[in-house]
Amino acid sequence: MRQFSVKVLDDADREFVEVLRELGIPRNVASMITYLANVEEATSREIEIGSNLRQPEVSIAMRTLRNNNWVEEREIKKDGKGRPMKVYRLTISLGDIIRHFEDEKKKESARTLESIEKLKELSRGLSVTPS
Repeated sequence: MRQFSVKVLDDADREFVEVLRELGIPRNVASMITYLANVEEATSREIEIGSNLRQPEVSIAMRTLRNNNWVEEREIKKDGKGRPMKVYRLTISLGDIIRHFEDEKKKESARTLESIEKLKELSRGLSVTPS
């Protein structure tokens, strides 16, 4: 039997994941970002083990990272038969990812405030009678 070691998320990493989740980031995406930020590169299997995600969760999170152009994927041939293994790594810094979420939240807040101002304007034209 072969043995290999995999980095796993520690308490500080889990706290980072939780703060991302408070921003509305799905758990699998938050875990994936956190895991990949801690390693040079990783296979899907290493990500599953190290971030405690199931294979479908890794695939779904990977789609989000790919759509944002945050991850690079390459294949390496395995010994013998079978499909090549995919290896992933982040292509941008964690700081850039955080800035992305910051910008998203600023835009979201601006839209919310705009809607509130619109409601104030519209409410002036309504004749609401208290009961």
